Amino acid sequence: MPAKGAHVDVIVGGGVVGLSVAWRMARSGRAVTVVDPAPGRGASYAAAGMLAPVSEVTFTEAPLLRLGVASLRRWPAFAAELAADAGLTPDATPVQDAAPGSDAPPLSDARPGSDTGPGSGVGPGSGVAPGSRPAPGSGPAPGSGARPGVSGAGPGFADVRGLDLRADGTLDVAFGADDLEALGELAAYMEELGLPVERLTGRECRRLEPMLAPSVRGGLLAPGDAWVDPRRVTAALLSALERRGVPVVRARASELLRDGDRVSGVRLAPPESENGTGGEVRGERVVLAAGAWSSELAEVPVRPVKGQIMRLRSPQPLLSRCVRGTVHGSSVYLVPRGDGELVVGATQEEMGFDTKVTAGGLYELLRDARELVPGVTELEVADVVAGLRPGTPDNLPLIGPSGTPGLVYATGHHRGGVLLAPLTTAMLLGEESELAALCAPGRFS
Repeated sequence: MPAKGAHVDVIVGGGVVGLSVAWRMARSGRAVTVVDPAPGRGASYAAAGMLAPVSEVTFTEAPLLRLGVASLRRWPAFAAELAADAGLTPDATPVQDAAPGSDAPPLSDARPGSDTGPGSGVGPGSGVAPGSRPAPGSGPAPGSGARPGVSGAGPGFADVRGLDLRADGTLDVAFGADDLEALGELAAYMEELGLPVERLTGRECRRLEPMLAPSVRGGLLAPGDAWVDPRRVTAALLSALERRGVPVVRARASELLRDGDRVSGVRLAPPESENGTGGEVRGERVVLAAGAWSSELAEVPVRPVKGQIMRLRSPQPLLSRCVRGTVHGSSVYLVPRGDGELVVGATQEEMGFDTKVTAGGLYELLRDARELVPGVTELEVADVVAGLRPGTPDNLPLIGPSGTPGLVYATGHHRGGVLLAPLTTAMLLGEESELAALCAPGRFS
């Protein structure tokens, strides 16, 4: 616990980024207060949780790739420390999860309709003949701690199953000839960057994932990718904060408070059922981690990007690793959970703050997922959610001093909030300076 009279940091935002910042600051001895009307129920609730900087690379996002790889290195230690602080029991449940009045959403919570949330080789002339190289996926064993292309990763990912943290890689597959050509170009770009990927034929893809459609033409295996369940992560973070005595104020921050030119706290919006003011939370510093809503409190170039997802459920797992695919130019991913669920996502829509789940959005997801894995149509629908990703003009987050005294940014992570949470906290604690310039808020000044 911080000493009496310690300086207070006010963290505005209770998603995976805000809660991670609060937890790590509390661990460092600072007094912290979190402000969020529904912690763990925003974009993090809708996220798939892919820790996949390699398979998500695009031709224009080399800086984002650097951030993602650096943050992935930090995830094993981050997860192990979080599990210890959250008091995860042997059955992988935060001990406070079952307590009445807990801040953490139940790990199995699913709210249908919730809107609070997000045969040939690859490419011509690949020159890769079956049997001419080791079997696909024959790299370091998952959880061994040996991470292809990610040195110094620390303890193995399999050490923390309570967060459903898995490191079995991502299989990126192509359905049509055009999709296959595009995937081949991406493979060449990855190889230029020295990224750990394996080009696979359609047959080799189906050897790894037998439920893939016969029409899958080829693919890329990124053996160093991982994924985690964000709902379990936010539950564990809330548990860890509770165990450290960190206050979580369940209210919406309506505006920043100022003393002269310095930000000194936030004013709280009154409850909808009451009249009058909602109070204030004062602090030496405000960390704005409100995701898509950050622009409502400060002049920051963050916009909402809508994403719809489905969670399907089956008695037996349909897939053993994350599968991404391009079907007729549209991207879709399928992420298996340890409890048998399968996350299918996600749409990407510029619709402002609209969080309605639409028939059209779900149809597109199922249509494309079915082309890759026909068996998805037999699964039970467990949950449908729309979330709002916080996008920026260059798709890089805003992390660090805002230029206004007392105000720090930790926002704009778009689709990478879960992946980048450990790196974000390290930057704010001064533990990572080499990459900080890529995220400096002043680049838009």
